[in-house]
Amino acid sequence: MTETGSTVPRRQVGRLLRQLREQAGISLMAAAQELEFSRARMYRIENGEVPVRKHDVIAMCGVYTAPGHLTEVLIGLAAESKAKGWWHAYGDVVPAWFELYVGMEQAASRLRFFAPGVIPGLLQTREYAEAVLRRWHVGDEEATANAVAVRMERQSLLNRRLPEACRLDVVVDEGVLRRTITDTLGMQKQLAHLVNMSTRPNISARVIPLSAGPHRAAVSGQFTILEFPAVGTTSPEPTTIYCENLTGALYLDKLAEVEAYESIWGEIDAIALGRAESDDLIRTIIEESDG
Repeated sequence: MTETGSTVPRRQVGRLLRQLREQAGISLMAAAQELEFSRARMYRIENGEVPVRKHDVIAMCGVYTAPGHLTEVLIGLAAESKAKGWWHAYGDVVPAWFELYVGMEQAASRLRFFAPGVIPGLLQTREYAEAVLRRWHVGDEEATANAVAVRMERQSLLNRRLPEACRLDVVVDEGVLRRTITDTLGMQKQLAHLVNMSTRPNISARVIPLSAGPHRAAVSGQFTILEFPAVGTTSPEPTTIYCENLTGALYLDKLAEVEAYESIWGEIDAIALGRAESDDLIRTIIEESDG
């Protein structure tokens, strides 16, 4: 589990336990009372937010009258859920709500980012990342340095061989490219990095030009669509939408939620420039910054 960390098995355990509870016709509150768990603990387990202990799995499967073979599968997944990903080494610089995302990002086979505000972290240069993260850690250079280190480490998933590097599709608003950092050369380097990364077969960086005018995605805010491969003999994780805000994040995987964001992505895909046209626009912005 060195690549995927604990997130995927944790979410699989939670999803399977929730399905078993619902199939048994037991409410969340009734299950919590029977197991002597708090409602909050039940919620965190079923949402894959915490690792699950073996004896808790056995107790829950007993209450839900789960078949023996499924209980064994869940026990195995619960053991995997305790594995720690590389990001744990950075401590508090990775908040708990973001830790879940980092693990999912590492496990994804395809990532689609819509970025209306800043260049997505996976395509940020160190200079750009420092400029962005210094605003979040004002006056604390150590915290800034650790946050930048996490961001740079996350990018390793684009270069790995095993498992295969994920597919990355990024669409940014033109305004993001023109919202410069104080380091002019650093911003030029960032823009050139976008063009260079987009030459890779598994990476696409495209731009919605200002001339496209208002569009539906403008009110959706930044979001990421994560798709997953099968893990071993188990079914793939469901496609998940990640939406981040100032104090936490939403993880949406219900069919209607995913379809809504797929619809928005379809519009984004239709109005964004092609790869070659996007590269040309980025180069034009670099040349303008020289003047």
